[in-house]
Amino acid sequence: MGKLIMSLMIGLMAGIIDIIPMIFQKLDKYSITSALIQWIVAGYVITHIQIGIKGWLKGLIIAVLMGLPIIVLVMKNDPESTVAILIMCVVLGSLVGFVGDKYVDKITK
Repeated sequence: MGKLIMSLMIGLMAGIIDIIPMIFQKLDKYSITSALIQWIVAGYVITHIQIGIKGWLKGLIIAVLMGLPIIVLVMKNDPESTVAILIMCVVLGSLVGFVGDKYVDKITK
């Protein structure tokens, strides 16, 4: 499996993990779709960027930075949810970075 496909699959898996609670909370389809797309893109960015730090830390930093615009938008109507979004960014970003470092970086294509 190529590096591109593998990185997108990792992002998709992180996105599915993120949206499961959102589905149970019956959030609107736009919020769910936005979260899924954000994690697919984050999976690509985290696994392809080279900044010379451990994969889990790279994932954490990039996921939090990518999540900040969403956090700002959500803060207006639902400030309590910002903590949950930040926690998911930290946990899933670290996981994506770790898995990407372990598997995707080994692929040369």
